[in-house]
Amino acid sequence: MICHQKFELNNKTVHLRVMPEASNDYRVVVFGAGGVGKSSLVLRFVRGTFRENYIPTIEDTYRQVISCDKNVCTLQITDTTGSHQFPAMQRLSITKGHAFVLVYSITSRQSLEELKPIYDQIKDIKCNMDSIPVMLVGNKCDEVQHREISMQEGGELAKKWTVAHMETSAKTNHNVKELFQELLQMEKRRSVSLQVEGKKSKSRRRDKLKGKCTLM
Repeated sequence: MICHQKFELNNKTVHLRVMPEASNDYRVVVFGAGGVGKSSLVLRFVRGTFRENYIPTIEDTYRQVISCDKNVCTLQITDTTGSHQFPAMQRLSITKGHAFVLVYSITSRQSLEELKPIYDQIKDIKCNMDSIPVMLVGNKCDEVQHREISMQEGGELAKKWTVAHMETSAKTNHNVKELFQELLQMEKRRSVSLQVEGKKSKSRRRDKLKGKCTLM
């Protein structure tokens, strides 16, 4: 069954046609203001590429095979819009998400401020944050000459929110894989890993890829 979603953008109706998700998908949602490098982090992790030009995102979803409780499942990474024009999409992403990456740019204090209402909404929807992996990420750490937020300040906010903290650079590939590895290691409800081990897992991976869900 195909799900149709409708949203308003600049007084125009935007229709999204979404294929159903597999029940064993592990869903990571990436939030942050426009231009902080959310898409660059995801593309660097999934495809190993980096693009210099900024292209605004409405919502993109990427998938990668991982291990869940020693079985093969799909890591689904949702790269959300940096705009505030889609509150319904944001709420739906939080409701369905298993783990969250909150990205700010170390060169923009405003980008950190914009994460606070998003964190509050995650807390309101999920209620018990003890079992929810959340990573506060200071991206663009290669741009030290333009730094507005120190690593200490980011770490103190993360401590206040009781979430993890890390600085990354999508451009230089600093801490990008480590970000997702640590996020998955924070999952307490099941064992989740980027490593898919054994011949049996490889066979299951081929089967899984044949029937995986896609975003139309």
